[in-house]
Amino acid sequence: MKTKNKHQNSGGEVMELARETAKLEQYWIVGDRSEPRKPPKNYNYIEELMHLQIELIKMQECVRHNRLKMCVIFEGRDAAGKGGVIKRITDPLNPRVCRVLALATPTERERGQWYFQRYVAELPSAGEIVLFDRSWYNRAGVERVMGLCTEDEYQEFVRSCPLFEEMLIRSGIILIKYWFSVNDEEQEKRFQDRMRNPIKRWKLSTIDVESRRHWVDYSQAKDLMFAQTDTKVSPWYVVNSDNKKQARLNCIAHLLSRIPYQDLNPVHIALPPRQSDSDYKRPKLTSQHFVPDIY
Repeated sequence: MKTKNKHQNSGGEVMELARETAKLEQYWIVGDRSEPRKPPKNYNYIEELMHLQIELIKMQECVRHNRLKMCVIFEGRDAAGKGGVIKRITDPLNPRVCRVLALATPTERERGQWYFQRYVAELPSAGEIVLFDRSWYNRAGVERVMGLCTEDEYQEFVRSCPLFEEMLIRSGIILIKYWFSVNDEEQEKRFQDRMRNPIKRWKLSTIDVESRRHWVDYSQAKDLMFAQTDTKVSPWYVVNSDNKKQARLNCIAHLLSRIPYQDLNPVHIALPPRQSDSDYKRPKLTSQHFVPDIY
């Protein structure tokens, strides 16, 4: 009995995602173009997610067709659910149009560059969507709290960041910023789950563990960041993520509301006849290396 529970715990997230994906896939064949609607009070999570993902496909096609440049920033406390939302956004989309950026610790060379330089290199081109899983706001958060930047570097960041973002927006980039807010009890629960679950353990970095000592420091850093960078031109949108599934639906619905997309009818594709293989001789199967059938 203990072994069964162990497997259920370690594979819970994988199984949940697999079941969710399987439930969604049944809708793709019969997925008609849905009309904007207010969800019922007794809504079904999978059905709402399906509806929103179909809308995301329409939005993607509008971005690609109109050559828009879309940049979405996801910030928030550790284990606040950013990755889960990003996963649900990217699942139905074309990776050639929508990509996720999660930069590693800056190299020695990058530390000597203008702070925004490595992020500028990853900004969207025409017809592209880039989702930043953490962003230049690292300086206002983890770098500020953990002493990874000087006071002068921090002050320069909060002075220049609103100007930088205004410049991006003037250049034609659609910039949307989300802050995922989770209460301390729920974050603690998710941390403990990650500690016990080998599938989630990779999500806990040494910085994440150390951040537990700095809960108030991070709260104060977030408040200062909002005071300087929550502007009329580039506002922050706060997502209440105590309930993961509600946070996913609310964030995606809001994201769709920020983009003026239209219903674009898919192009009909006529499949050409397959080339005749009358003259083709397949090599002997014994000449190839096959993966063993162990299942």
